[in-house]
Amino acid sequence: MDTIATASPVMIYTEQTPNPETLKFVTNKMLYKGTADFRDLESATDWSPLAEELFKFPYVKGVYICNNFVTISKEFNYNWEDVMLPVKEFIKSYVAEGKSILSEGFEEAMKVQEAKHIESQGYSGEDAELIVKIKELIDTYVKPAVEMDGGNIEFKSFDKGVVTVILQGACSGCPSSTVTLKSGIEGMLKRMVPEVTDVVSEAG
Repeated sequence: MDTIATASPVMIYTEQTPNPETLKFVTNKMLYKGTADFRDLESATDWSPLAEELFKFPYVKGVYICNNFVTISKEFNYNWEDVMLPVKEFIKSYVAEGKSILSEGFEEAMKVQEAKHIESQGYSGEDAELIVKIKELIDTYVKPAVEMDGGNIEFKSFDKGVVTVILQGACSGCPSSTVTLKSGIEGMLKRMVPEVTDVVSEAG
């Protein structure tokens, strides 16, 4: 008897994050091996057909895509009980239909943007070496932990001992992110890179 290979159905469930305004929608499919953060319709329109569609919901304020999940930030005046189901159903059918998650060239464009940003900061010599080390530490130790909570942390700048990071996804606007930043990230960076004196954050 011939067996017909069928694609496994898309499963999706939600996970709460430390930030009450964000919810993590987890699928059983790899969506994007990397991180993609969209704070407005404009950037979503440029780079992510999925995020662009999600922004059409009036309560969607931010879309963060990473590995097999999408973290949605909502407007304050909506309750998750009222809006969770439509978003969940939408993501499930979108992924099941095999539609495009991110546009071709997104990763390359982000790398170019980051390189330009670092160049524009005018780092050289010892500072440039320190930045490579700081970025590696954040990527290795910090990112995997915050991704579990549906968020992300990106290095922004280093100036006179102060490291500035950008909070994305669930981390942005999260009440507990300041504690994580000060007790966890700052402590680790100070231990591993003695030149670091302080870590501050900006919302992405």
